Amino acid sequence: MLAKITSKNQLTLPKSVTQAVGATEYVDVEVRAGQIILTPVRIHRGDAVRAKLAELDLADGDIANAVAWARESAQMPALVAEPVADYMARPAPARKPAAKKAKSKA
Repeated sequence: MLAKITSKNQLTLPKSVTQAVGATEYVDVEVRAGQIILTPVRIHRGDAVRAKLAELDLADGDIANAVAWARESAQMPALVAEPVADYMARPAPARKPAAKKAKSKA
């Protein structure tokens, strides 16, 4: 089967090829002996998360501790009161009623 590579190096696979290997979003690209080998890859999101955790050197216990801490923090009331702004701490000064101006007839 012949497929064209565009000027942007994009390749559209024939429908019969994608049907034969099944629907996939990603392919592994490999060059072997002057040939381009495309292998369908089915990424499981859980695998991606596990790979990231391994990359960060986080164990299951670390995740469990983090979740427990987050749940505990969400249930506890705030221990530190928010500071009151200076303008809110002082009572407002008493104001004198405005004097009414007499209307003048012109």
